[in-house]
Amino acid sequence: MIRTIVTPHQKTISFTIPNDYIGKEIEVIVFAKSEGIIKEQPAKRKVTFDALSIDTRGYKFNRDEANER
Repeated sequence: MIRTIVTPHQKTISFTIPNDYIGKEIEVIVFAKSEGIIKEQPAKRKVTFDALSIDTRGYKFNRDEANER
C-alpha cells in the first residue's frame, strides 16, 4: 500500500506505481485533507438504574410449574 500527501500546483497530477501493481485493480481516492473522515461521537446516555426491592419471604419456587407449557 502506498499513501502520500501531495500539494498540487496545477489541475493535473501524474504519478508512477510499483511494478507489482501493474495488471491489478487499484483504487485512487482524492480529497482535501481538511475534508477527512469525521467520526461522529455517539450521544452520551445518562445511565439510570433503580434497584427494586421485593419481599421474597415465604416464597417457594415450584420447578414443575415453571416448566409447564
